[in-house]
Amino acid sequence: MASNKKYWRSVEELKSDRPIVESLMQKEFVEELPTDAFLGDKENLSQSSTTRRDFLKYVGFSTAAVSLAACEGPVIKSIPYIVKPDNIVPGVANYYASTMAEGGDFANILVKVREGRPIKIEPNKMAGNWGVTSARVQASVLSLYDNNRLRGPLDKGEPTNWDSLDKKVIETLNTLKSNNEKIVILTGTTASPSSNKVIEDFTKFYSNVSHVVYDALSESAALDAFESMYGVRALPNYKFEKADVIVSVGADFLGDWQGGQYSAAYAKGRVPSKGKMSKLIQFESNLSLTGANADVRVPVKPSEQVYALVNLYNYVTGNNFYSKETPVDEAIKKAADQLKKSGNKAVVVTGIQDKNAQLIVNALNEYLQSEAFDITTPRYVKGGNDADVNNLISEMQAGKVGALLVYNTNPSYSLPNATKFNEALKKVKLSVSFGMSADETANKTQFVATTPHYLESWGDAHFQVGNYSLMQPTIQHLFDTRQFEDSLLTWMQENKNYYQFIKENWAATILDGESWNKVLHDGIYSKEEEISVAKSEVDMASSVATLLSNTKPADFELNLYAKIGLGDGKQANNPWLQELPDPITRTSWDNYMTISAADAEKLELENWTVSDGALNGSLVNLKVGDSTIQNVPVLIQPGQAKGSIGLAVGYGREAGMQLEMMTGVNAYSLMQGFNTFQPVTIEKVDGEHEFACVQLQHTIMGRDEIIRETTLEDYINKPKDDWNKTPEFSLNHVEVPAERVDLWEKFDDTIGHHFNLSIDLATCTGCAACIVACHAENNVPVVGKHEIRVSRDMHWLRIDRYYTSDMTNEKAKEEGIFGTGKMFNTMTIPQENPQVAFQPVMCQHCNHAPCETVCPVAATSHGRQGQNHMAYNRCIGTRYCANNCPYKVRRFNWFKYPDNNEFDFNMNNDLGKMVLNPDVVVRSRGVMEKCSMCLQKTQLTILNAKKEGRPIVDGEFQTACSSSCPTGSMVFGDVNDKESEVAQLAKDDRTFHLLGEIGTKPNVMYHLKVRNIEES
Repeated sequence: MASNKKYWRSVEELKSDRPIVESLMQKEFVEELPTDAFLGDKENLSQSSTTRRDFLKYVGFSTAAVSLAACEGPVIKSIPYIVKPDNIVPGVANYYASTMAEGGDFANILVKVREGRPIKIEPNKMAGNWGVTSARVQASVLSLYDNNRLRGPLDKGEPTNWDSLDKKVIETLNTLKSNNEKIVILTGTTASPSSNKVIEDFTKFYSNVSHVVYDALSESAALDAFESMYGVRALPNYKFEKADVIVSVGADFLGDWQGGQYSAAYAKGRVPSKGKMSKLIQFESNLSLTGANADVRVPVKPSEQVYALVNLYNYVTGNNFYSKETPVDEAIKKAADQLKKSGNKAVVVTGIQDKNAQLIVNALNEYLQSEAFDITTPRYVKGGNDADVNNLISEMQAGKVGALLVYNTNPSYSLPNATKFNEALKKVKLSVSFGMSADETANKTQFVATTPHYLESWGDAHFQVGNYSLMQPTIQHLFDTRQFEDSLLTWMQENKNYYQFIKENWAATILDGESWNKVLHDGIYSKEEEISVAKSEVDMASSVATLLSNTKPADFELNLYAKIGLGDGKQANNPWLQELPDPITRTSWDNYMTISAADAEKLELENWTVSDGALNGSLVNLKVGDSTIQNVPVLIQPGQAKGSIGLAVGYGREAGMQLEMMTGVNAYSLMQGFNTFQPVTIEKVDGEHEFACVQLQHTIMGRDEIIRETTLEDYINKPKDDWNKTPEFSLNHVEVPAERVDLWEKFDDTIGHHFNLSIDLATCTGCAACIVACHAENNVPVVGKHEIRVSRDMHWLRIDRYYTSDMTNEKAKEEGIFGTGKMFNTMTIPQENPQVAFQPVMCQHCNHAPCETVCPVAATSHGRQGQNHMAYNRCIGTRYCANNCPYKVRRFNWFKYPDNNEFDFNMNNDLGKMVLNPDVVVRSRGVMEKCSMCLQKTQLTILNAKKEGRPIVDGEFQTACSSSCPTGSMVFGDVNDKESEVAQLAKDDRTFHLLGEIGTKPNVMYHLKVRNIEES
């Protein structure tokens, strides 16, 4: 049971000799207030000539001055419309359906536009699993207002105009065509039928043209395997909602694996409905988001993942292909038994970047006849071909490529052999980069044909068979930019633009007579389609033998991965993503080498906490083959497989970047052969690294009932009080539920609306989409790495990540050590493979809020609708409220963050400020702020319904976090509407309140986590 487990947020909490932990538990702010500096010398204070009256006058003036400064807002001059556009009503948002398909991120979205400015991304829930948003999709709106965007086309690094660029490019292309010299278009996966058609037409027009697709996060192995078995270059469509048992070998499918967007389907099987839920078994090296959510997680080195996969195939199918024993074979046998028992309700996935490994998985799913393994509606979100990319570089080196057009990819940064590519690029007669910034590739090409952001563009997408969508501009081009497809059409001397081309292409090949305007309005179009696959027999013996021969075990093995924040690095200049704490390590503004505690001790690598609560660590050099990365920070990670290390890609960018965003090291050079598994040499070097880690901040370690969980077996078979006991107090010498004990006289909150937020820990994956959505909706400032280090982060919403030890009260009783020192010592030993739980925490909007009773100026008060309000212009910054909040969710504006060169992020330039939500005030220095439960959104919903003379329908009330949650873990609504979903959830047996025993009566409720750990 949850209450019997020891939860810890950091190994620092388990060290008795760390006074900083105790300090952080007792105080919100680790730095002492400079009282002595203010009052002067304590010894001489009593002899001071200053009278009490003069002292109080001085303090009174100072307090008044600070209060006035906090209330003073900037003066902004506005110019009214001379002629108001018909489709714009000041103060009223417009929503446009669109699509994001770039940088490895694919989603059908709604774009919120205020007075012509896109300010927020919302999920398009008509689109099903594709209509959910990730942290990067949410943050993409800020990239539109990136102050480092190019303002127009470039010729050899100098500004030019489109006529001049077009003339030179067309002349060169025609010369190359006449000489039959090769023209290559190198793109990332666009998943766009119209874009591919433009490229096809361009190929016909200039003859000797080839199209090479390159993805920085390649899935070429899976594509090659699917093509070999089924004759189509695509990815299988995994329907995790249909699976009872999921076995994953190194596939982080809740992250970026195979284009992502699997979390919604997975979550559908994770609610313990009618005593049944799916089971996830994860074999992996790094502690990934998927591993953290697994029911059973087995740490294993990268090379041993290969042997484990072959052994799994042998156990399930009865074959006896040669392999090797691994330390996890017992777990493999148990997983195989559960796969066989579940039959077609089971599925196997892998992230091993080897065609033969993917063939084995495909064959396993065929053997199981898995219903979750769909090959008739495959996905097109990845299309990269590693062999074609290597061949292109060879041809460029040999001088066989006359022109190279690069779009939607940055090979000069992300290629493992980027140096060879850059040298070969010098031999190409014509090189054009299509992009928004002067990135690494743009700096190496002759021309830069500057492109608009996707929110300024027309386009379409075909994510999977039967699913089509449209992209439409939601704002006029901010700069002198032109779409990639428009440039190709211009160079083909076509008299149509890309918008006209898309309409014609859809009318001819996709719409089947349906209305273009309706599809544009909805953003999506579905049609009954299935591809006919021609299954080919695969020699599994040969595949297994080749896979094993390609596997090279080493003392230490590197597993490269992508974070849910920066991904492949395309949005590395986005401060929202840079400041987003990683769900696993709780660290931002960095990448780092993750290593197990045992291996760190062996190599004499350390992490330590300094006096102000910040985390520091050792530095190492990493070498793979001939490539070396120097001064890589070390972070000791519980759950990391022994003999393995992890390192995230997407960092270390420099070209086209703001100085503050040039963070981390570029790990792509270590991805030799496009393989994420590499043998590696580790060398400790002198120096230390300062992390921006929120690991030890907001510490509430030591309180019971912070997070609750149970097993599926206990949930089904034991009474509720055994796994979700209601806190009780003594009232008149009788134990009664805590909700019946009250220090205050209750007021009637059954009249009108009363808002509650429900968070289901069984389906929360920790993906952090809610954090970025909250930033966008509520104008939360970015404060930078230093402020994060000194406990001054401004996130209104955080996702606490908890580790558990294996010792429980029940286990202690079985071993006869219950209540002894041995039991408690065992509870504090960090496990090599801890269980992980995530818990989003924001202002709990307590009906008995401790903050409200201590505010001396009534700046924080309670509304009848259940929300705890903040009157910013009343707040004088005493911070009493933050000190009295048991949840530590209040944030203090230590500085003026807008228009301040010390915080040179989006609020410090006019372009970046365009993303600000005009419905939410930008807070000034000296003011406390916190989650408002999106008061502006709830009031807008009420006003709209009142204006339209209708009742509010359940589901209309939304907060930024609940709307963005891809798994449906967060549900918001009116608990006074007894038929509403949130009212029904409030009655659920799994419901509990955070720190419910202290009697704050929050309006945020949680549903305890359920783990399916029993062997079926």
